[in-house]
Amino acid sequence: MKNEITSVVMAGVGGQGILLASEITAQAAMLAGFDVKTNEVHGMAQRGGSVLGQIRYGKKVYSPLVAKGTAKVLLALEQIEALRFSDYLADGGFAVVNAQAIIPVTVSSGAAKYPGDIKTKLDDVFKKLVFIDAAKIAIELGNIRAANVVLLGAMSKHLDLPIDCWEKAIETAVRGKHTELNQKAFEAGRNFEE
Repeated sequence: MKNEITSVVMAGVGGQGILLASEITAQAAMLAGFDVKTNEVHGMAQRGGSVLGQIRYGKKVYSPLVAKGTAKVLLALEQIEALRFSDYLADGGFAVVNAQAIIPVTVSSGAAKYPGDIKTKLDDVFKKLVFIDAAKIAIELGNIRAANVVLLGAMSKHLDLPIDCWEKAIETAVRGKHTELNQKAFEAGRNFEE
């Protein structure tokens, strides 16, 4: 095992499935034999507000908190949240961003404006970017709620965790009738090419 610690930051909006995405990632790292630390998901998860999750794994990890500028991967379930938390990504780090826009109450009420041309802004901020319409892929598979696992599939290509660990982690975290859907969602994300 490597002595280095891998840090992953997940950002999104409450209700998008960051808790499940964090659980699957942490479980995959544990199954691969790493020491893993995660924090509780921070933010307004119950109210559609901004949410941040952090996972760190390596030979020995002492803290779950990811310092700004150190994350190997930033996974964003909503495109503006990618910009909000971009300062967590290390130089040479990789961003996996969902093309979905979730309009906050401040915008729908007219108190603020949702920025335009997000893709151009993302291209300017992130040197390494996978921009994926995970919601569309999940809908094609039968359930938009699997968009988070589509994104995990895309992210998994940039982490040193074996595919069988990801598959077992999905089986453990998602039980019953949704397991097959989530396995397909993960595979679709893993096979995604821009």
